[in-house]
Amino acid sequence: MNLIKRAKAPTPKFFKVLRNIGLALATVGGTILAAPIALPVVLTTIGGYLAVAGGVATAVSQLTTEKDALPK
Repeated sequence: MNLIKRAKAPTPKFFKVLRNIGLALATVGGTILAAPIALPVVLTTIGGYLAVAGGVATAVSQLTTEKDALPK
């Protein structure tokens, strides 16, 4: 199964929820990083970590497929 077919295959419910949480984390992290005011370094660092963690969680969750969808 190539990457495109895997991304289009059905995703289990748990990973759909995890994907949405990852999207929210990435959004919050991106918002903190793009803030138009100067923020403390700690907050900027946390924002970077949130953006990366959210992106990874989203990508992994999207590529997880149900067992029935895999070719035999």
